[in-house]
Amino acid sequence: MRFFQLLSFQHTMAWLFPTLIFMVIFGVALAFAHLHGRDSEASKKRITGRYADGIEERNAPYPLVMILIIAGTFIWGFFYIVMHGVLGVKI
Repeated sequence: MRFFQLLSFQHTMAWLFPTLIFMVIFGVALAFAHLHGRDSEASKKRITGRYADGIEERNAPYPLVMILIIAGTFIWGFFYIVMHGVLGVKI
């Protein structure tokens, strides 16, 4: 039990607001940033499949943000393993 209950509230706000801000920035980045190619504008408009209830499939370019997040995850994982090996920390 904590002596000050406000500290628990402050910790909750310290992880809640950065998470919400990240979600908004991530959503905006997914919506507007993608790799542009020769036919990226045409492929965003061309419909490749139609499903029930008006759902349409398009062959849109892959979002740049997802590429950066996936690459960052692999780089972080690699250096995490290397640094634990170098520093001799038991995992």
